Formats: sequence, structure tokens, C-alpha cells
Amino acid sequence: MSIHKYEAFIKVVEQGSLSKAADLLGVTQSGVSHAISSLEAELGVVLFLRGRSGMKLTPNGEKLLKPIVEILNWNGHLKQVVASIHGIETGTVRIGTFTSVSVHWLPGIMKEYQAEYPHVEFQLMEGSYEQIENWIAEGKVDCGFITIPSRENFDVIPLRKEKLMGIVPRMAPFDTLSYFPFSLAEHHPFIMHQGGTDYDVQQMMRKAGIHLNVRLFSKDDYAIIAMVKNGLGVSILPELVMQGYEQQVSYLELEEPSYRFLGLAVRSIKDASPATRRFVQHVEQWVIKNVSVGEEDIVSNNESIAGNTDELEHVLSHADR
Repeated sequence: MSIHKYEAFIKVVEQGSLSKAADLLGVTQSGVSHAISSLEAELGVVLFLRGRSGMKLTPNGEKLLKPIVEILNWNGHLKQVVASIHGIETGTVRIGTFTSVSVHWLPGIMKEYQAEYPHVEFQLMEGSYEQIENWIAEGKVDCGFITIPSRENFDVIPLRKEKLMGIVPRMAPFDTLSYFPFSLAEHHPFIMHQGGTDYDVQQMMRKAGIHLNVRLFSKDDYAIIAMVKNGLGVSILPELVMQGYEQQVSYLELEEPSYRFLGLAVRSIKDASPATRRFVQHVEQWVIKNVSVGEEDIVSNNESIAGNTDELEHVLSHADR
């Protein structure tokens, strides 16, 4: 079976359209249609339902999606190993990430990595914590930034422990506050971050006996900052998000300290491609070198947080020998 047919299949799944898939693959629409028809004939199943709304997977197509993703992942892995044998570092690293890491960490990480490995490309997928974990588990990304502990049994490199901060407008009556009392979230409109720190915030407030006065929801960290700046409410966000926005709003220590724990996860470091393994090592080294942290900000490498990190470090240290 041809890898090109699998690639066409995945692009049609992602785009829901033969024409969009063809544009991304650099071929004609009829070429993609022929590839799909040929694959259906080889497998003996109908893969897509074709309608006015686009191309949708049949139940049989859904069953075959994960195995085909795995085949393409291993094909990419094979190419990277062969290239490394010839002394050439190539490949693509697909990264699951969220906004604050994309803005504050990834540009520097990717710049330094590509200076050393100029032929390695990156693909970024931004989503919520839950989406990123799902993408890792499904093989849609090679690695992903997550909060730990994770729901899945991944190999995880702990990166940073960072404070959650209370965010308030720079106006009365908030300008006299020296810290963020939890009661503020009950007596003023609260802007909730969806798909990120919302679970941590809800747990924290429930423990404190506070009923959150949630008026607005947003998945965008910086949209929340803009809302707070304009007096629409208060919020709680990770400290990393606030870099560069310190003059727009006030951010305060919480009544009781609370943290998120950032890590970089792969489904299995043993099975990761050479480019991915090197990227994981590079991220860990970059954070140590570039992220200013105090003793309290360093995430402990213990099994209760990150799984079997001793085995993970052993694999990383021997990966290229």
C-alpha cells in the first residue's frame, strides 16, 4: 500500500474537503479523489461519506484512522533514523502547546534548536490542556506542553512550578489591595479561563467555601487580560501569562498560594523519533538556562508528579549512543 494514499486520507480527514487537501498536498483534486478511491478499493471498505457539507469519516473510516496515523508516524520515524545514520538531522516535530508557552517560550526554544538542526521543521497545534493530552495519546503530536500530573501514562519532563496570580484592574477599589482575597471572586464579576486553569481555580475556591461569580468565559489568556483592564471583572491566571502585560493590569499574590506545574510530555520516549528526543532534551536545557526561577519554582522530579522520571532520564541520556 502506498504511503501517499495514507497521507491523502489524513489530509482529507483534517480538512474535510478534497480541494483543501489537494492544495496542501500540492496535487490536483482529482489526484486526491483517485488516491482515496484506490485506498477504499484496497481495504475493501468505504472510508468517507461525501456530501454537501464535505467529507466525513464512516464508522469503518473512524476505526482505521488511528492505525493509519501510526503508520505515517513510524514512516516519518524511519526517515529520520536513516537520515541520522548518514549524519543528517531531518524530520518534523509536531508540538502541542498553549498560548503562554507559544508566546514566551517556543520562539526562543525553536530558534536555538534550528540553529543546531536547521533541517528539522516544526508544526504547532494550540489547544487546551485536555486537547493536548488527547493529541499526544492519539499520535497527532510528537510531544506537548501539559500541566502535571497528567491524566495519561506519558513520559514527562518536569519544567517549572509557577504561581497562579490574581488579576485586577488598575482602578478603585482594587488599587489599594496588597493581595487577592478569595472573596473578591465572589463579590465581583469573575472571568474564567476555559480549558486551562479553570479546574485548579474551581477546586481552590470550592475548598475555600467561595461561590465563584462567573460572568465571562474565554480560552484566550490575553483576551482575559484585556477584559480585566477594561474593568469587566477579575481573574486568576498563571504568572507566565503576565510577562509583558504588567503595566496593563495589577497582578497580586493569592490569599493562599496556588501553583501550576508545567511539563513536556511524550507518549513514549523510547519510541520517539530522533528529532523529538533531541527536542525534548533541548527544551529541558533551555528552560534551565533561560527561565528565571527561584528554589520554590523548580518542579521536583518525583514519581508522584511525572511518572518514572529515572527511566526517562536514562533513555534520554542514552538515546543517541
